[in-house]
Amino acid sequence: MIREAVQDDIPAITALYGREVLTGTATFELEPPSAAEMTVRFQAVQAKGLPWLVAEVDGAFAGYAYASPFRPRPAYRYGVEGSIYVEDRARGRGVGRALLTTLIDRVRGLGLRHLIGAISDSETCEASLALHRSLGFRAVGRYAQVGWKFDRWLDVHLMQLDLDPAGIPPRGAGLDLGGGLA
Repeated sequence: MIREAVQDDIPAITALYGREVLTGTATFELEPPSAAEMTVRFQAVQAKGLPWLVAEVDGAFAGYAYASPFRPRPAYRYGVEGSIYVEDRARGRGVGRALLTTLIDRVRGLGLRHLIGAISDSETCEASLALHRSLGFRAVGRYAQVGWKFDRWLDVHLMQLDLDPAGIPPRGAGLDLGGGLA
């Protein structure tokens, strides 16, 4: 089951993300953020009107996904970056696909133009790359050896889903990026 995340999900989200920070390469953070920091991040996504989703399998938390602004400058306001984290015990059960499919639908429904995937670690990311390709993402580049974690260099593969391949002028104002950077 995929549903909207709520404040009560923050402990499970924090625990999953913390494990990924300490043991994985899906994020380049080195210190797990606190529940208070994850709450701030969660509220920032909600304030932009973007989706933050939770997956459950047999009533238990199985993972989460959210969309965040791709870049802070106003010209980027029609694109978002997706992030997905799945519990180890739920991997290989379609949880990532269900989260990403729902995220795509929600972002498309907002009238946005692009969904970006930044997938790290070229040695272990084949499943994630294959999932993104199967849902229509195309490879658009790779940052080689841009992250240093676990005593090795890590790559980041960039994938992009065109939510409006015709490229018609945008409807609506896009994301409100706030005061942001100039």
